[in-house]
Amino acid sequence: MSKPADTRQKIIDAVLHIIGQDGIAAVTNRRIAKEAAVSLGSVTYHFESQHELLRESLLHFVAEETRRFTELADHCEAEGIDIDGAADLVAQVAGGTPFDSTHIAPFELYVQAGRDVRLRTAAKECFAAYDLLATQILTCLGVPDPERLASTAVAVVFGQQLRRLATGAPADDLVDALLLLARGAQSG
Repeated sequence: MSKPADTRQKIIDAVLHIIGQDGIAAVTNRRIAKEAAVSLGSVTYHFESQHELLRESLLHFVAEETRRFTELADHCEAEGIDIDGAADLVAQVAGGTPFDSTHIAPFELYVQAGRDVRLRTAAKECFAAYDLLATQILTCLGVPDPERLASTAVAVVFGQQLRRLATGAPADDLVDALLLLARGAQSG
């Protein structure tokens, strides 16, 4: 028999999969139950509302991304990194992120946060983790005022990732854009 935490996680995973596959409008309790292989009653038992489902799904993604990017940031800070190492890291992260339903879902959730202010706190947490990684990499590269530039670097990453998602463009385009930004910041 599944533990409540396992059932809850299966539901969250199903929500992310559904959102990534067919968008937020496709998230229904019946579809979640089917996708998660749980009873319909389990969905409503664990989550009172659609908003709570979306919020918890975004928070789960945020927690995973924050953990992953914090580990990368700590590694960069401990080991040091040059511009070529930063380019390799970005290529690894961008190229290693398949655009499967789980990785498409957060884009949908970020757009939904623009419509639903109750989701914005979770979205802010995720962007704070991205900004932290960008700040630490830019600091290691010797870029002046890395905190100020971090959100711009993150915006470039997101813009390029959306472009990759929409067009199938290679991760190399993202790496090139970030190298241009970093080199310009170093010389400026």
